[in-house]
Amino acid sequence: MSYPASLQINTPDRIANWRPLVHWLLLIPHYVVLYVLAVVSWIVALISWIVILFTGKLPAGLAGFQAMYLRYSTVVWAYAYFLADQYPPFDFDTSPTDPGRTQTSASFSPALEGRNRLTVLLRPITVIPAYIFNLIIVVIATVCIILGFFAVLFTGRWPDGLRRFVVGSHLVSLRYFTYGLLLTDEYPPFSMD
Repeated sequence: MSYPASLQINTPDRIANWRPLVHWLLLIPHYVVLYVLAVVSWIVALISWIVILFTGKLPAGLAGFQAMYLRYSTVVWAYAYFLADQYPPFDFDTSPTDPGRTQTSASFSPALEGRNRLTVLLRPITVIPAYIFNLIIVVIATVCIILGFFAVLFTGRWPDGLRRFVVGSHLVSLRYFTYGLLLTDEYPPFSMD
C-alpha cells in the first residue's frame, strides 16, 4: 500500500548495553526543540486548515515545515527507543523527501493542489477513528518499549518481534500525523504495514 508518508528505520544488530540507562540524557536538548516545534506545528496546522478551506491549496512552505517537524520527531523518537544508534542531528530540512543523513528516513508526498475542502473542514471529526487506532497502537508499543529496554540492557539486542512492532507503531503514528496535520487528504490505513 502506497501512502503519502513512508518510513524506513535501519536498526542496528547490536546496541551497547549501557545505552538504555544513560542515552536519554543526551536527548534533553532535542526534547526542548521538539516541544517548541510541536507547538509551532499545531499553529501551522490551524493556519493550513484555514488556508485550505479558502483556497483549496496547501502552501509549499507550510507543508515543508510540517514535513520537517514530522521527520525530526521521528528521528528523535527512533533514537530514544534504541532503534537507531546514530545521535540525531539538529536537522531542519523542509524538503518533503528525506535527505538521508540518518538511519531513520521519513519522506512525504504532500498534496499541495486540488484539496478536498469538505474533508479538510471535517478533519477534526474524521481523524478521531485514526486517533483511537494510533492511541491503541502507541499504548501497546509503550509496553514493547519497556520490555525492549530490559532486553537491550541485558542482551544488547531488540527481540525481533518487539522491534518490528515498535517500528510499525512509528509508521502508524507518522501516517496519523501526516493526515492530522493536513499534508494529505488520503485517510491513513488501519495497518502497520
